[in-house]
Amino acid sequence: MLRLRNIALLVWLSPFCFTSILAYGQTGDPGQLRKASQPPSAQTPRPDVPPIPPNAPRISKETRFQIIRDFETQLVYARTAFPMGTKGLLLRNGVLTPNGEELRQALTLWGPAVKPGDPAHISFVQIKDDHIHFEINGGPVHRKKWYQRVEISGANGTPVTGAPDEAQSNPHGTFVDLYFEKHVPEMTVQQLRSLLFPVLDFNARNKEQAYLDTVPPKAKAAIQGHHVLVGMNQEMVLHAKGKPPKKVRERDGETEYEEWIYGEPPADVDFVRIVGDEVVRVETMKVDGEKIVRTEKEIILEPSDKDKDKEAKKEPVERPANAPTMRRPGEDSQDVPKPANGASPVPPMATPDPPQTPNGPSDIVATR
Repeated sequence: MLRLRNIALLVWLSPFCFTSILAYGQTGDPGQLRKASQPPSAQTPRPDVPPIPPNAPRISKETRFQIIRDFETQLVYARTAFPMGTKGLLLRNGVLTPNGEELRQALTLWGPAVKPGDPAHISFVQIKDDHIHFEINGGPVHRKKWYQRVEISGANGTPVTGAPDEAQSNPHGTFVDLYFEKHVPEMTVQQLRSLLFPVLDFNARNKEQAYLDTVPPKAKAAIQGHHVLVGMNQEMVLHAKGKPPKKVRERDGETEYEEWIYGEPPADVDFVRIVGDEVVRVETMKVDGEKIVRTEKEIILEPSDKDKDKEAKKEPVERPANAPTMRRPGEDSQDVPKPANGASPVPPMATPDPPQTPNGPSDIVATR
């Protein structure tokens, strides 16, 4: 009877105990509550692994097999642009080559095989004496399968040729070479991933997160808030607002532009004006009729390859110092007389020499 009474008392007091515990948790450290309620950051942290010692021995055979098994056929995300072709990228001591202007020129010349944030497939891993070769998306050269190397001979030793391999003629892959000081040292898989972090992201959960890690912080915050800033490029607008439901091409004087329209009345409508690859104007029509126009640049990005090509075409061609001229030595262009109407005079045509008549038999040339 006493046991039943105690059980009933505990059941009656349980709601009050739960309320007290909940109240104590709410009156605890507010900083801890904010940390628990905030979503995890989209910034992918660099793997925190111990560095490779400088006196590490040469990589062992078992580690070679383990790295090849772990990295081949793995899907990662690119943290930088990879140029297409046989040039590829070189990574040594965290420094990427080519980079900056040289990398942009290679991308303009060969085209990008992988853009920042795009998924990349490690298709082949080769460990050499002082570097490791990683081929991305099939590599720059198409590799034949084992059965494509088999040769069949017919009568009298004549080889029988099969159908040509069409995929071999147009590879679109690339590669990155990771170099070391002396030789490829003994390391773990996590240490190798940390060394490849400047070019490949092994921890990103999706393409969106991988792309956000490659843009400036101000652009990243705007994209996460689905907000368009003046100065963004087209790819940033697509990540921030998605594909526009409507596009309008117009001309303002000699400038051609595209108007990307997001939303429909009675909701807010955004008109994003893009010239080339840059947002130059954002107009927002509110539900209450308010019109907000932003034209001042809110973010400054590095010029794209298209903009650099346009600037190069606009630059005036310098005239060489020894260019041919019709002026006399020491005569300046201001000293040359000009006509009253400002038009350049047409030089007179040279009169042809009159035909000469032969003076004697010696001047006549006999022809047959």
